[in-house]
Parts: sequence; structure tokens; C-alpha cells
Amino acid sequence: MSDLFRIRGFLPYVVMLFLNAFVDLGHKITIQNTVFKTYDGDTLIILTAIVNALILLPYILLFTPAGFMADKFPKNKVMRTTAWGAVGLTCMITLFYHLGWFWAAFAMTFLLAIQSAFYSPSKYGYIREIAGKENLARANGVVQATTTISILTGTFAFSVLFEMYLSDVIFSGKKEIMLTIAPIGWFLICGALIELILAYRLPSLHEPDKSLRFDWNKYRTGQYLANNLNAVKSREVILLSIIGLAIIWAIGQVLLAAFPSFAKDNLDVTDVRIIQGMLACAGIGIMLGSLIAGRISRNYIETGLIPIGAVGVATCLFVLPGLTSVPAHAINILLLGMLSGIFIIPLNALIQFHAGEHILGRVLASNNLIQNIVMLSFLVLTVLFSMMEISNLLFPLLTAVALGGAFYTVYKLPQSLVRLIVTMTIGYRYRLAVQGFKHFPDTGGVLMLGKQTSFKDWTFIQMAAPRQIRFVMDENIRSKWYSRKFFEFFRAVPGSGDQSTRNTIMDLLNAGEVVCPWSGAIPDSAEWLTAPGNNADKPAQWVALPFSLSGSPHKGRSGPADVTIFFDEPA
Repeated sequence: MSDLFRIRGFLPYVVMLFLNAFVDLGHKITIQNTVFKTYDGDTLIILTAIVNALILLPYILLFTPAGFMADKFPKNKVMRTTAWGAVGLTCMITLFYHLGWFWAAFAMTFLLAIQSAFYSPSKYGYIREIAGKENLARANGVVQATTTISILTGTFAFSVLFEMYLSDVIFSGKKEIMLTIAPIGWFLICGALIELILAYRLPSLHEPDKSLRFDWNKYRTGQYLANNLNAVKSREVILLSIIGLAIIWAIGQVLLAAFPSFAKDNLDVTDVRIIQGMLACAGIGIMLGSLIAGRISRNYIETGLIPIGAVGVATCLFVLPGLTSVPAHAINILLLGMLSGIFIIPLNALIQFHAGEHILGRVLASNNLIQNIVMLSFLVLTVLFSMMEISNLLFPLLTAVALGGAFYTVYKLPQSLVRLIVTMTIGYRYRLAVQGFKHFPDTGGVLMLGKQTSFKDWTFIQMAAPRQIRFVMDENIRSKWYSRKFFEFFRAVPGSGDQSTRNTIMDLLNAGEVVCPWSGAIPDSAEWLTAPGNNADKPAQWVALPFSLSGSPHKGRSGPADVTIFFDEPA
């Protein structure tokens, strides 16, 4: 990870992310703790859900202009502008604390979320600019871990400050609490000011797209909405990654809303430090899971972590209602967070890899939109369950959703299943490294040209590639009774080196797919596809990607063998 921090501007960027989450979380925790102290039962669940809903709504309402700004203007300048907004908002929040105006401070949660909605697409889009494609997974791991550490620190610090200011103080309502804890607002202002200073240390890395113009009529009529969502829907991997992230974060929202009441009723816990401490274990877990995922991925995107994380999250949710002690819940929530971190890092990296630079901001804004609609829907469901007094069914429902999402994601992203199978069978015998990952095209047809000599080569190539590969295999191998279903599941293409095979490959390449001929299935040359006799009715829209494998054979006594895949520059 140390090489990432040698990149100019990466350290100020990471610290700025920490402070942004710290300030946002600090106000939210203060409001939630006030609600916890003054309400009980279903009312507590409903108001906690409303607080979280206020944070989500701006991401839904403003995702189009937020994405537009991230694509049109330099992302560092967008973050600088929003940092100024954070300074102004924290000053107003502190004023309301000192006046004892709880509902005004409550409403400021919404305005602070508006600032974050404009900040978010630029924040995540800047990762690819500053770290590059080869470091996407590791940089996402650092960013996620930093954000999580900030959430942990903020949860702990502001809960301790909250209880400290209220110790030995008798209060009769929300106003008295606000007046007592008012000095907390100055911590928010200091954090926002340091964030602003750091924003001026971020370098401009890409020229803005000056041709973009915002059309308010298109925004009002929903045309922008349709165009942005079409950009996401046109790339299935991006859409599936967004859905997976939306489900995992929605589960987290329900947990944040329902667990305080659950702990109060079932564990007889009334100290907000204990409640927030247990929930903070999820943050510790996410931080650990993110770092683990980033370390495993190294210089490629390890999607084999996706099914592991998804199934693990479902298991933790299944056992949660049956636990009866604070330590048991803390350990379970820690594991839940760690498995969530393992799940989300490869999905975030896939989104950033597959989105082109000129639409990345809009894709990330669409990501925010879909995620927040799903999270808001889950919060509405939480409120309805509480009003119907069946909130005890929330955790079984979350378990079912997590398990269903795991199976669906693996089914639609079969390359993640390949990685999982390989890790469980032969992965312990080999260490995979990838060089030239930046050369792998994120869109368009790709003909992979290299030599594979064994079945393991096939698995290593798919492990290293961030996109699903359509392998062209000799029909005699593909059609064996014991392998036919396996290769059909992974959409392998039968090949015999004739004109029919050539036409099939050309159709796949022109459709934007990645094709890798197995040695012997067709001649190992791109010229074979463009030779006379090709019946394609339009010019080829693909590139050739040379690659090679190297590695030492496993001896069984000296540890795992090193296998390296080299991606050369596309021709």
C-alpha cells in the first residue's frame, strides 16, 4: 500500500475523505443519540429511519446534476467547492445547537446530505484518476478503510462527547440536550475547515469536458435520468455491481435503524456508547475486509471474493436474532462488516474499471441513485414493519435478501465463481500476479492472443481478466459428457478453425465481447480473422491483446508457485 501514498496528492485526498465522513457522521450521531435518549420502541425506530432517509434523499433527487458536475468540471475543484459548503453548514448546525433548536438541527441533516451528494461522484471518480487502473482495487480498499475508520472514530468520539456533556445533567427534553451538547458543533467546524485546506492540495489530473452543457428542461422532463440510467444498463457488469452494492448497503441501513431498539428491548442496554460501540464493530469489520480485499487483489480485480462475502453476510444475519449477549453481538457484527468489506471492494473496482472516463461521474451518480432508492425502500419497509408491530421479522427478511442476492450475482457474474472454485481447489498452490493490467480495455471487443497449454492456464487467464472471457475451445473437448455443462455455463464457444468459427468470433468481437481462442481451436493469429473469406458486413470494431504466462512448477515443498500473466499493449 505504501506505493499508493507516494502518488502526488493521494495522502491529502485520503485525509480529506476521512474528515468529510467524520463531519457528516458527527452531526448524524448527535441527532440519533438525542432521539435515542428521548424516545422508545417503534417511535425510536421510525425517527432513526427518518434520519437515515434524510441522508439518502439528496442522492436520489440530485444525482443528475451531481454526475454532470463530476464529468464537466475537474473533480478536485468540485470537491473544493463542496468543502466550502461543509464549512458554512457546520457553522449553521453549531448555531442551532447553541439555540437549542432540535428540529432545525434535525433538518440540517438533509442539507449536509445535499453537500455530500455533490461531493460523492467526484470523490469516487477521482480514485481512478489519481491511482490508475492497475491500482483500482487497492486504492478502493484504502478509500473504504479510511472512510470506515472515520465512521468508527466519529461514532466513538461523538458518542463519548455526547455522554460526557450529559453526565450528571438532568434534562427533560430535546432542547435541554441540545443546549448541553452544543460545544460538539465546534468540533464539526474544525473538521470542515481542515477538509477545506486539504482540498486545495489535490492536483488537477484531467481536463474537464467543456462541451457538456446542462439542460434544465431535460432534467425537469427526466431525459437526463433516462440517459444516465441507460449508460448503466448498457453494461451489465456495472448494473449488477450496483445492485449488489445497493443490497449490502440497504441491509446496513436497516441494521442501523432497527438494532438500537432491538438492543434496548432484548439486551436491556440504554447507554448510547454501548449501542454505538456494537454498531461500530461493523465499521471495524468493513475496514478489515476492505484491506484484506485490497491486499488479495493487488494489481488486478479479485472478483472471487464476491460470493464469499455475500454468503458470509447472509450467515451473520441468520444468527443475529438468536444471540443473547453484548460480546456475542459485537463479534457477529464485526464479522458481518468484514464480509461486507470483502464483498464491496471488487464491486466498486468493477464499476470504476468498466465506466469510461467521460461518463464515470454520471455512472457513479447513477450508482448513488440506485443504491439510495434501494436503501430508502428498505427504510420505508422498516418503518412499515414497526408500525405493524412485526419488526421481529426484519432480520429473517434481510437474511433471505442477502442469500438471494448472492446466488443472483454469482449466476450473472460467473467469472467470480471461477475464481472461488480455483481458490478452493488449486489456489493454495499458486500465487497469481498480473502485469500490464492497465492495458486491458474496459470496453469494446478484445481478441486475446496467447498460448495456453493446460486447463490451469484457462483458469488463471479468467482470474486475471476484469471482464468475462468467451473461450473458443476445440469442440471435441467442449462436448465431453463430463465437461459440456461446465463450459456451457461459462459460455465457451465451439471452435474448429473453419469459416463458421471465424464468423462466430467476429460477431462476438463486434458485439464488444472478450474472446480468447484455446491453443489448437483456431490459428493463433489475428490475421486469420481478417483474411479473405470473412463474411462480416461491417469493419472490425475490436483490438488484439497479446498476453503471456510465466511461472515455476509447483514442487510441493517450497510453498506456492508464482504465476504471472503479462498483458501487452493492444494492437
